Amino acid sequence: MKPAVSTLVLTLLFALAASAARAQQLDEKQMLGRQVFAQSCGICHLQPVLGVKTYGPLLNKTAAAGSDDAMRAIIANGSERMPAFRHYLKPAEIDAIVAYIRTVPVSDSPNAPKQGEMR
Repeated sequence: MKPAVSTLVLTLLFALAASAARAQQLDEKQMLGRQVFAQSCGICHLQPVLGVKTYGPLLNKTAAAGSDDAMRAIIANGSERMPAFRHYLKPAEIDAIVAYIRTVPVSDSPNAPKQGEMR
């Protein structure tokens, strides 16, 4: 294996291991939220991979100023740049997404965008 390829493989394996470790700490509702988030929100809000840009900000426990009600309203009703999901997701799924996002730590990476910063 070339050194650059092996470094990339090790980095990906480390990221997967860290994700799996965090997943083991989630309760059932948060696990559902993680799954629904990945399926419905991930295209715009997940960390980009290999230079792919996101459409929306990365989300973490500080999103919507820490207000669960505000986050539910944004997910259900959308915003200027985000579609409403109230007709697509059940209220329990929206609650699960909020519960999951509240478990996502704030990234301390110097290259990570600040909350609300567009790429």
